[in-house]
Amino acid sequence: MANKFYITTSIAYTNAEPHIGYALELSQADVLARYHRLLGEDVYFLTGTDEHGTKIERAAAQAGKNPQEFVDAIAGRFKDLTKALGISNSDFIRTTDKERHWPGVEKIWRTLQGKGALYEKEYEGLYCVGHEAFINKSELEGGFCPIHKTEPESIKEKNLFFRLSDYKNEVRDRIERGELKIIPESRKNEVLNLFSEAEDVSFSRPVDKLTWGIPVPGNSSQTIYVWADALTNYISALGYGRNEKLLSSYWPSDVHLIGKDILRFHAMIWPAMLLAAELSLPKAIYVHGFITSEGQKMSKSLGNVIDPFSIIEKYGAEVIRYFLLREIPSGDDGDFSVKSLEERYNGDLANGLGNLTARVFTLVEKEKFQEGFIIDELVLGKIKEARITVEQKINEFKLHEALAIIWNLISFGDGYINEHQVWKTKDKKVLTSLIVLLDNIAYLLSPFLPETAKKITDSIEWHDGTLIVKKGGNLFPRLT
Repeated sequence: MANKFYITTSIAYTNAEPHIGYALELSQADVLARYHRLLGEDVYFLTGTDEHGTKIERAAAQAGKNPQEFVDAIAGRFKDLTKALGISNSDFIRTTDKERHWPGVEKIWRTLQGKGALYEKEYEGLYCVGHEAFINKSELEGGFCPIHKTEPESIKEKNLFFRLSDYKNEVRDRIERGELKIIPESRKNEVLNLFSEAEDVSFSRPVDKLTWGIPVPGNSSQTIYVWADALTNYISALGYGRNEKLLSSYWPSDVHLIGKDILRFHAMIWPAMLLAAELSLPKAIYVHGFITSEGQKMSKSLGNVIDPFSIIEKYGAEVIRYFLLREIPSGDDGDFSVKSLEERYNGDLANGLGNLTARVFTLVEKEKFQEGFIIDELVLGKIKEARITVEQKINEFKLHEALAIIWNLISFGDGYINEHQVWKTKDKKVLTSLIVLLDNIAYLLSPFLPETAKKITDSIEWHDGTLIVKKGGNLFPRLT
């Protein structure tokens, strides 16, 4: 029986259209999903949309729509983005789905309630609408939320609270022992520093303050807090609270892939909820950073938010995937600019991979190769070394470094052609070694650039013991 691999992205908040940062997260998750399929594992890859909360209610009102119409349109755009990027997700969950998602939220709520993990409390504090969360005064910078640059609202209300304090020590111990891995290490240290001050958290809001959400079971005066609702998507999509066959097959998740701004919710609150509900904890949380736009934080007010659809339309999905996965360090912040993208295109894709593929296919297209040919041991050694290192880098969530290793192999191939002057010698051993090299480059590339890898492998075919190479078109014509 094949090993299972369950990977999730965060679910995108539907207060606005997709931006380039979410294209990064989808692309990273897709690499991991495709890589584990290559290993023969049974992969389930979940993404989706988070559709409740005050911020969405306000955004819908501003757009002159009711909340459901508003989120239907935005969720549709996120689905469009998965298709535009060639994402191989198994499922797409929406938190407004009353058949698939709500039963799971209601079950976990009742379970927490039954365990005594929820209690009523009057609360006064600061609420950041951008976070959809209460925020401590100590977290503010000059009176403003450090991420959203907005002043939090002062709120006094009676809510239902989750006893995070009862579970936080166990969650912290699991993280310290590595049972719940947080990658990169810097994010692990960051979240561990938060546990000492972690307090019980509000898990509901009065219905007159938050109408757009899931009602608290048995209490029509309260609406379930958006994070308690949203985090449950990782199990509701697998049938938690309904038919739990998928849940028994795939839970716990092997990887939750998220942005650094929501680490606290995923590494502290979510595991505590699972402990209270007597469910297994995720195995790992991979955390990526933010994308700036030409050195500046992206914001609507600055007018520098990058629309992934327009970039994909101009350059193609494979080019955008490559740029995001190579240029942006997987676990850190990075910058997007058209200039850098075009430099990567011409330097790495056109002059690198595209040029090597064209050279090899030109050299071998009229040659015939029978089974039993000999491959240069140097080439085999380079391939083996690259395969081992790429696997290591992917498992460390250093996808940018994995791609750098593959491009070293591409550079080796160019040097190998030049060194052997194969256009003169037509040495069959060298030519067959180049075909095997290119085939392995395509294999290693397939999780990152699946369409490009397929174009290469489709050109290399065996027919009745004879290798036939069909030269295709130019993979990446130079930009002028």
